[in-house]
Amino acid sequence: MRREFSWPKLLTESGRGLAFGGDYNPDQWPEEVWDEDIELMKRAHVNTVALAIFSWSKIQPSEHTWDFGWLDRIIAKLGAAGIAVDLASATAAAPLWLYEQHPEVLPIDRYGHVINPGSRQSWSPTSPVFKEYALAMCRKLAERYGNNSTVTAWHMGNEYGWNNRCDYSDNAQNAFRAWCQRKYGDIDALNDAWGTAFWSQRVTSFGEVIVPRHMGGDAMANPAQQLDFERFGNDMLLDFYKAERDAIAEICPDKPFTTNFMVSTDQCCMDYARWSDEVDFVSNDHYFHEGESHLDELACSDALMNGLAQGKPWYVMEHSTSAVQWKPLNARKRGGELMRDAIAHVAFGADAINFFQWRQSRSGAEAFHSAMLPHAGADSTVYREVCELGETLETLAAAGLQGAEVERSSTAILFHAESEWATRCQTLPSMQLSHWHDVRDWYRAFLDAGQRADVVPLRDDWSDYSTIVLPTVLSLSRDDTQRVADFAKAGGRVIVNYATGLIDESFRVGLGGYPGAGDGLLRDMFGVRSEEFNITSTLSPADAICPIADADEAAPDIDPAYVCLSNGSISQLWQNVVTAVADDAKVVATYEGDEAEAWEIGGVPAITIHPYGQGKAVYVGCDLSREGVAALLADPALFGGQQESQGESQQESQRESNHLIHTRRRSGHTVFDFYLNRDATPSVVPELSGDVVLAYRTSGNPNVGGRYILQRNGLLVTRTVTRTAA
Repeated sequence: MRREFSWPKLLTESGRGLAFGGDYNPDQWPEEVWDEDIELMKRAHVNTVALAIFSWSKIQPSEHTWDFGWLDRIIAKLGAAGIAVDLASATAAAPLWLYEQHPEVLPIDRYGHVINPGSRQSWSPTSPVFKEYALAMCRKLAERYGNNSTVTAWHMGNEYGWNNRCDYSDNAQNAFRAWCQRKYGDIDALNDAWGTAFWSQRVTSFGEVIVPRHMGGDAMANPAQQLDFERFGNDMLLDFYKAERDAIAEICPDKPFTTNFMVSTDQCCMDYARWSDEVDFVSNDHYFHEGESHLDELACSDALMNGLAQGKPWYVMEHSTSAVQWKPLNARKRGGELMRDAIAHVAFGADAINFFQWRQSRSGAEAFHSAMLPHAGADSTVYREVCELGETLETLAAAGLQGAEVERSSTAILFHAESEWATRCQTLPSMQLSHWHDVRDWYRAFLDAGQRADVVPLRDDWSDYSTIVLPTVLSLSRDDTQRVADFAKAGGRVIVNYATGLIDESFRVGLGGYPGAGDGLLRDMFGVRSEEFNITSTLSPADAICPIADADEAAPDIDPAYVCLSNGSISQLWQNVVTAVADDAKVVATYEGDEAEAWEIGGVPAITIHPYGQGKAVYVGCDLSREGVAALLADPALFGGQQESQGESQQESQRESNHLIHTRRRSGHTVFDFYLNRDATPSVVPELSGDVVLAYRTSGNPNVGGRYILQRNGLLVTRTVTRTAA
């Protein structure tokens, strides 16, 4: 059951508007600074702040001492200024006195080392002692602020799992045993699922189940046990979140609850599809990836957020105005990126844009993390850009954007947290697999092909899409394999790649050849059978191209680091050795050239297409570069010859559109179109309809026969009313 969607109100007369603000930590500053903060917030059009996220020690300086006076005063000041408060449970970082009195609440790492206090989340989610203290804090806050009109939402914890995702303490082991008993019911079912006949790992009772601690040397954990431990860690933190939420809800049930996910394509540590069931509105912390992937990565992460929100508006709880401080090298945002990134989030369904944090810290671990009000103060480029963004969000809200839902693409890339966990296993043919990175690369390839895909959790309903893509969805249950097959039978197009469907949910390999998911159903659906994996080196440059072999040239005397395909693509990591293809399957590309011959796969099918029911199944039996995937997506042999039937102007429009990200949000008869420039060079926006709501870093004059040109970091938002007169 999914909780009913509920969105926090602002302190405007209507309660509506796009939320704008950030984490506010007034307890880091003397009270004489607070009035200046609020005056500068008003100037920047800030209308909401997240408060007290790391304030436990300030609120409860000792076990039997509580101090709410400072919190009462700042909430009153914010409310008087029309700034709503998203009040935290304050439990993300416990005070040092609690650790001193109860060191047993500390988590243990896989090597048996205590995770010491002094940072964040230095507590075990399975510790009954810690839970008792945390829930006492939740109840105190609910009793004091549950009826406070300035507090319009509850912010539970903070980035659950950041430092305690995996706990190997005795509490965790006992909880893991209970979790396994609930899941499997009897010990024979567990032994079967884990394949414990291997290496004499059979257990005779749930009391013998252990967590997969470090076992010495290069010892390898049972992969099925490890995958269950990942699920358990997710569930323990989710249970802890629900306990905190419910402690407040018993006292204050009428305000929405959320917690901030951590979704970017370098992290997605929880099964957020399950977490999204338990919040009233979905929230995320997203920090940019510097370099050429900056905007594309943001778009891919946001596409998943929109999928997790199931089309409802979602909340950017944290992102950065400029540089962070936690990477080896921390790049700043350049001109226009602050605005462009924020509006990009809005383009993908966010109705709240918030930063970490309001005032840049003077001391502590995040002193050099950028903020809305930087060390340089209000007379700074960053603060002026923050003010500009606040005004822009008010303009979009006034145009009626709030609540508009993102229009679906025709293609869904399926994301599966458990497959991402499985790709980290040390016992796979290659340890360079990453399901989430492959989702990102396929997403970017669709953009390169002038298309846009959605990113949807595997567990959700994707039956209304015309195409689904499963990139390295390593683990497929029998039920999910059947869902994929039913989708194709009903007329859908299914695309899988080389490492999809190799194991089931218990990390058991399907027999009879690869891909074996669904007891061979996936293999039958694609009409291919492979017997082995050819793993090549990845030492070749990323931009390697297939050379034209000289007839007199001697064969290389070392194993080549890549393999060429007959369609001009290149594979640098993994090639499935396909030994059988169904009679009604079409081979689109094979491996060819000296490199293929050296690996003894010359002429072996690499890409095939197979009719299945009313649909088709496309099999990509090797890793492809982004460019290779984009070329594949444009191949009329696979996608119905759409390009061949296009007129010249349509083809030109498609070539132009691959420089842009275009999304559409719709509310009733009102449509908002967002165009964002992906390139460092100017890009032309195709012909528009409707009224321009926002033109940022643009040139050109459409009113005299021209078209908008988006400069670097440029964007355009238009509004069209589609209602026609009766």
